[in-house]
Amino acid sequence: MTDDAAVPDLRASDADRERVAEVLRDALAEGRLDMAEFEERLEHTYRARTYGELAPITRDLPAHGVTPAVSLRKDPVPEGSWAGRIVGAEESTGRAIAVMSGFQRKGRWIVPRRFTAVAFWGGGELDLREADFAAGEVEISCVAIMGGVQIVVPPGVEVVVRGIGIMGGFDQRETGVAGEPGAPRVIVSGFAFWGGVGVERKLSRAARRQAKLERRAARKEVGEGGERELGA
Repeated sequence: MTDDAAVPDLRASDADRERVAEVLRDALAEGRLDMAEFEERLEHTYRARTYGELAPITRDLPAHGVTPAVSLRKDPVPEGSWAGRIVGAEESTGRAIAVMSGFQRKGRWIVPRRFTAVAFWGGGELDLREADFAAGEVEISCVAIMGGVQIVVPPGVEVVVRGIGIMGGFDQRETGVAGEPGAPRVIVSGFAFWGGVGVERKLSRAARRQAKLERRAARKEVGEGGERELGA
């Protein structure tokens, strides 16, 4: 449990409620809860608004201590650290639709096992660089009609593009790049008509800042080494 999750007055998210519901489903399957207890606790879960209301629901179950921790992570996930980013839970919304408009998903969110993105005379962006993943393999199905969808993935993620384009296309540049051990696999599928689906690989802002600091430290170290040699 993170420090923030231990504050009972903080508002819980849909993803937090889904994690509690998953713990309850596991407990039902294992025989820890009977059907009546399960239904009662599930009802309380979806009515809960704060962590103080969620915590008692799974307090006597084995997985209760990890339920809301993931979504309250304040520090960026270190680049290449995948174990904590495949969370086995999903957000309640597995789709984004833009009709003569746009959508954007970025920052800390959970990419579900199946996500549908539709852009009709519009555009959308799905940024996975700081996202968690519901499973080791997720599929993003895109429908781009006279519009476009842009998908940004972090280094280390394997990307497989299977979309079909008619007077449009799917960006294949990231297909075939081997993923890191333990990293998720992202399948991009769907249909583009007079539109396009782009896939690009970028470092997160935190990773770019870290790389910049490391380059600056390396230059400083080289400079100080030269000065010591001149002094000698």
